[in-house]
Amino acid sequence: MSKIKCILIEDEPLAAKVLSDYISQVPFLELQQVFKDALLASEFLMREQTDLMFLDIHLPKLKGMAFLKTLINPPAVIVTTAYHQYAVEGFNLNVTDYLLKPFEFERFLTAVNKVKAAQPKAAEERDFIFVSVQKRRVRIPFAEILYVESQREYIRIVTTKQEYISKMSTHEIEALLPSATFKRVHRSFIVAVNKIESYTAETISLPGTSIPIGRGYKDVIDDL
Repeated sequence: MSKIKCILIEDEPLAAKVLSDYISQVPFLELQQVFKDALLASEFLMREQTDLMFLDIHLPKLKGMAFLKTLINPPAVIVTTAYHQYAVEGFNLNVTDYLLKPFEFERFLTAVNKVKAAQPKAAEERDFIFVSVQKRRVRIPFAEILYVESQREYIRIVTTKQEYISKMSTHEIEALLPSATFKRVHRSFIVAVNKIESYTAETISLPGTSIPIGRGYKDVIDDL
């Protein structure tokens, strides 16, 4: 089973250490990064696929709940705080669980198991995706996809046969594509690795087109 990728947004060093230790003890969790600042976490979420966010409420610059309201397509959220009075607001924002500090590992495990139970079937276990196109659900085989392009609140899926426009974000489509064969190489582009004909430090050549490589995605190309 694919691991659940998570980030931790926590301003207290001791609390961050405890949570990091808890995460390391759960085989299906993968800690991507720890942030003290919600604004830095926001930048990370814009360019990386993340399944789960552990969110403290009292953060510098931007408070946890206010930050959560700014996210259009947030990952699953587990709130970690010493203040119980924000629980109702948290659940109104569809958080998965609300952990009151200090909490034991058993309580932490109960929370992350809720996230695990809600995860859709892993993309690696199937060879197609269904997307909404003009009020229809269209089946698109992974093997036919060349690349996905962001177009504001829509995406354009270009395949070897035709193109599809669907109202969803690149973060949403990225979470549904198998990570081993589809890589984000730019804030606006996800490409099928097995369709790459050649590449330079700036561009990737696919059949019939070239895709730019974003400044923050050079390491993705180095790993091909």
